[in-house]
Amino acid sequence: MTAIDVRTGSRVVDVPSGAPLTLSWASVTDTGRKRQVNQDALIVDYPIFAVADGMGGHDAGEVASAAVIARLAERVASGDTVDRGAVENALRAAVDDMLEQVGKSELGTGTTVTGIVFGFSGPDGDVPAWTVFNIGDSRVYRLLGDELIQVTLDHSVVQELISIGAITPDEAESHPHGNVITRAVGFTDDPLPDYTDVPSADRARWLVCSDGLTKELTDFGLRHFLMQSRTPEDAVRSLVGAALENGGRDNVSAIVLDELLVDHTDQASSDAETP
Repeated sequence: MTAIDVRTGSRVVDVPSGAPLTLSWASVTDTGRKRQVNQDALIVDYPIFAVADGMGGHDAGEVASAAVIARLAERVASGDTVDRGAVENALRAAVDDMLEQVGKSELGTGTTVTGIVFGFSGPDGDVPAWTVFNIGDSRVYRLLGDELIQVTLDHSVVQELISIGAITPDEAESHPHGNVITRAVGFTDDPLPDYTDVPSADRARWLVCSDGLTKELTDFGLRHFLMQSRTPEDAVRSLVGAALENGGRDNVSAIVLDELLVDHTDQASSDAETP
């Protein structure tokens, strides 16, 4: 089996309203078993963790996803707050980059993008929270306890059919239009994501992934590997490894991030009791 290249990181975030929060994460992007080029791209750089899945003829998809990730990375490097406006400005700049580098193509040039951004909310701006954003059919999930929730909603033909009751989720798995998305960064519309605000939670585990993962694993499978894995690194290895074993028909990308509150009072008490 091909070795899986995993990148890991962590950060302790000071929280004005309470105990510090430790974020630890791991990420993988893999070409898969059928594709020649990896058109997925990732940004895993606090406070933003996102996946872009490019599409288009020749190298257009690779250019599109790379442009989005590069522009998001600029926002992080600037040191400014990464809020909704910053995300939207980055996506608009990326569309300009695509046009400059590829031009308009008959096959289309574009990319999905989805991810999570850490920040603070509340009247005093001191409550830790996440902003989930999405365009396309890459996904964000959150596991809390034993409950796995898909936070994002796909922008796809099959999702629209599911929403109106025309097909069931099971039927969507083999639908002939399963790869057709209805929104992307690079199409004619202004790239405005859908947003969901989610409070930070102790021991929450996040999954951000391209559809190369969800094509090969059901939600039951995702939940199994996320629950059985001790660390984010273990989780991404298990998830991507299983997707490749199941066929790896597309590029596969996954980011797993854990939240853990740091209680210094308990730690100090534990240290004092140590002989």
